[in-house]
Amino acid sequence: EKSGLEYFDLYLLHQACGDYFSAWRAMEDAYKKGLLKAIGVSNFYPNILTNFCEIVKVKPVVNQVELHPYYTQEKALETMKYYNVVPEAWAPLGGGRYNPFEDEMLKEIAEKHNKTVGQVILRWNIQRGVIVIPKSTHVERIKENIDIFDFELNEEEMKQISSLDMG
Repeated sequence: EKSGLEYFDLYLLHQACGDYFSAWRAMEDAYKKGLLKAIGVSNFYPNILTNFCEIVKVKPVVNQVELHPYYTQEKALETMKYYNVVPEAWAPLGGGRYNPFEDEMLKEIAEKHNKTVGQVILRWNIQRGVIVIPKSTHVERIKENIDIFDFELNEEEMKQISSLDMG
């Protein structure tokens, strides 16, 4: 009521802390009442997500996790795929801890496609079935971030980018 909205499109449980099953049951109730169009989780890694999906009545549609070329989360992606949970990257460009924009291999791939390194990384995520939420307050960068659907990375490029994983 305070929000002034009739419903929320997506509501996420931030992490598996405290009595998160009770929180999820409340979210399931709100979902069944139509107050939430979709419910999901954030930072649920494979063992937690597996246990969670085996117990809850309404499975999460999204799992928002840290995911970028330096932390590819292959096991997490497999688990999400198994349970039909869509992965969403909350740090698709490295989250500030890494500087992919100076990586020579990424710069070469970007140059080959006449794109920026950021566009290449976003495309890599999209081709892996990952929803990306790149943060920007700059109009030009926002336009750049959306301009990733007119090219594809080949299998070798996908592997090269994934090889940056530091687990």
